[in-house]
Amino acid sequence: MKKALIHDWYYVNGGAEKVLHSFNSIWTDFEHYALVDFLNDSDRDYILNGAKVNTSFIQKLPTAKSNHRKFLQLFPYAIEQFDLNEYDLVLSSSASVAKGVMTNQNQLHICYCHSPMRYAWDLYHQYLEESNFGFLSGMYAKRVLHKIRMWDVINSNRVDVFIANSNYIKGRIKKIYNRDAKVIYPPVDVLNFKLVEQKDEYYFTASRMVPYKKIELIVRAFNHMPNKKLIVAGDGPDYKKIKSLSKSNVELVGFLETDDLKQYMSKAKAFVFAAEEDFGIIPVEAQACGTPVIAYNKGGLRETVIENETGLLFKHQTEESIIEAVKAFEKLDFNPVAIRQNAMRFSTERFEEEMKNFVNEQYTRFKSKL
Repeated sequence: MKKALIHDWYYVNGGAEKVLHSFNSIWTDFEHYALVDFLNDSDRDYILNGAKVNTSFIQKLPTAKSNHRKFLQLFPYAIEQFDLNEYDLVLSSSASVAKGVMTNQNQLHICYCHSPMRYAWDLYHQYLEESNFGFLSGMYAKRVLHKIRMWDVINSNRVDVFIANSNYIKGRIKKIYNRDAKVIYPPVDVLNFKLVEQKDEYYFTASRMVPYKKIELIVRAFNHMPNKKLIVAGDGPDYKKIKSLSKSNVELVGFLETDDLKQYMSKAKAFVFAAEEDFGIIPVEAQACGTPVIAYNKGGLRETVIENETGLLFKHQTEESIIEAVKAFEKLDFNPVAIRQNAMRFSTERFEEEMKNFVNEQYTRFKSKL
């Protein structure tokens, strides 16, 4: 079986790239494709076992390395230029356009969908608002996203089998593409996090500081609780803004290396998370440390946090809702051992076994029909 693995783009080592790491652990003979590849050597070794990636013409465009997303209008054309006819299996890892590759009736195309492209669908209005476009540039952006949405729905028919990373994304795939999906939760390296039963008197959150992660909201909520300490890890475009509004009980520690992040997370009284995530790896990592989670009651967190057992879920993305949740949290007792046990459901080993079995079953079934 000759196999191709196509991803939207390679430029950071994030949650989607942890999935790709597992793909390349299961199958070591992929040929790799993506719109662009700007990985450093250490990330390439981890994600791709050092393999080279076949990239599109966008790789060579001026300023693509600093901001490839500004070429959004070219993404559909670029992804369709890859000639994958020699492969028996095409596995796409897609949160944008990777699933739009062209395949034929003799090829099985399985898409692991992290999410339908959010900036074109459910985050469309938020994306336009936060981009601060002028009138003409705003009209152009709306036209581009309108065409992207039409292309996105059409190319969903190019996928033979969808895999969703959560039931939440399974619902979005059904809503947008009218397609069913198999749910296989992404891999979380839970065994790399140690259980710590004795907690310190601080709350903790960590994320890239961009608007949809809602770190500012968490900080503003804790500004109203001066007797409760919050430690915030991460950097990003909103760092200076969040730093300037933080009161004395809120400490920003910036970007943390993995070992330092684990230390803060494992000793925290609770991990606070206010974003609407497709799955949410870091709250599962917190639970692997035996740390309960206080999170927004939408998205994938509803599937990874057990109410009143491994954490609390608040109803609204508001300061008041977070404050109420923290107060309710402090009246409850949580068992760190039980919290860690819940996190074990999402292990890397479980993911790799499920993926291998499912893909092999689908390929056997597909070949029998040819």
